[in-house]
Amino acid sequence: MRELASLKSHVEAWRGAEQQAASISELLELSIAESDDSIAAQCAQDLAALTARFAELEFDLQFSGEHDRRPALVSIKQGAGGVEAQDWAEMLFRMYCRWAERRGWKYEVLDYSAGEEAGIKAATVKIDGEYAYGYTRGERGVHRLVRLSPFDGDHLRHTSFALVEVLPEPDEQSEVSIHPDDIKFEAFRAGGHGGQNVQKVSTAVRITHIPTGIVVAVQNERSQGQNRDVAMRILKARLIDLEAQKRADERTKLKGEHVSAGFGRQVRNYVLHPYHLVKDTRSGYETSNTGAVLDGDIDDMLKAGLRAQVSSPVG
Repeated sequence: MRELASLKSHVEAWRGAEQQAASISELLELSIAESDDSIAAQCAQDLAALTARFAELEFDLQFSGEHDRRPALVSIKQGAGGVEAQDWAEMLFRMYCRWAERRGWKYEVLDYSAGEEAGIKAATVKIDGEYAYGYTRGERGVHRLVRLSPFDGDHLRHTSFALVEVLPEPDEQSEVSIHPDDIKFEAFRAGGHGGQNVQKVSTAVRITHIPTGIVVAVQNERSQGQNRDVAMRILKARLIDLEAQKRADERTKLKGEHVSAGFGRQVRNYVLHPYHLVKDTRSGYETSNTGAVLDGDIDDMLKAGLRAQVSSPVG
């Protein structure tokens, strides 16, 4: 029903644009026949609005992937850089959450592993909105930050890295099945900062899928059962990703080639010193308004990335 409603709204949007274009055409013919400049001016105004609407509808056609309509599971992991990288990972985590808020979308923190001193070691957030995965799939890769370190007594410039992975949330009717005998389950006490219960009870879980070697660890201020459910959802998403790669015989079908979160592999650079600049290495998009970007204002950057993928398709 959800998919039906989405398809219906898109069909209605295109039909509405078609009707509006026909109406403008009729008015324009009328203005010519009667030499009425006021009608022509109204036609020009309506045409400008229709052109903008058409550009939006045309952009939405890029979301034709099998999973583009699905909610996105966005994982952020610290890379090279120690506590600096953990702080940077948390900044990215906040950026994606703020972006979801700006769009009025729902988001849910599925996993949050805090660093010992600051920031996070890893976190996974589910973002649920129209074309959530379609918008965020281009975010996967290494993100590099250059700034004056707030953790350095000498206030020197540091470079930090974080790895972003994006997967579509699996459908409940997914064909991927997980046999109980293929799962190794472990419970442990969560590390880092947490609530009064998180470090006293073994609420964190680690699930290993024996046939593939995939390991999913989830620790959050939840019960062990809740964490296990989340870990199974993430494992299922990764198995779907693996199957998609096999079917297409491509290592980069959904998640992309696995890369280390280090120098020279970044997909985007965020420079806060000696100047302010965010630049995407793939689309070439750049902006000096780093504060807005880190506060979740990333729509233009995501759209530029999607357009670049269409103009330079891979595979």
